[in-house]
Amino acid sequence: MEPRISIITIAVDDLDRATRFYEAMGLKRHRITDGVAFFQMGGAILSLFPRESAEADSGVGFGDGPSRVYLAYNTRSDAEVDEVLAAAQMAGGQVVKPAQRAFWGGWYGYFADTEGNLWEVAHNPDFPIDAEGRISLPA
Repeated sequence: MEPRISIITIAVDDLDRATRFYEAMGLKRHRITDGVAFFQMGGAILSLFPRESAEADSGVGFGDGPSRVYLAYNTRSDAEVDEVLAAAQMAGGQVVKPAQRAFWGGWYGYFADTEGNLWEVAHNPDFPIDAEGRISLPA
């Protein structure tokens, strides 16, 4: 097995609302596909899939609680963290932790999308990002 994450799927209660949010964040929906929305994000794909369909497809009920998984978007600068958090709020999301200095020396904050999914937005100067947006662990 080659180590990689290909697609990250978020089970959503309202596909149209969630799609509009991510489009307002600057992501471009790949094509119109009934019942699912796909967005290219660097070397991975973000997929939005209605919760009921995801439960039926996987055979697992998600319940009503928040997800125990959160996503992360790493930036190339502290200022970009602030820009992404502001864009999330303007798109209809909620900043749940304003940007602040981290104990590890970076700058970070959190937002929740319109479905309540958490995203950490961080600038970690020890995790380089190449021109194509791929992040690397430090040597």
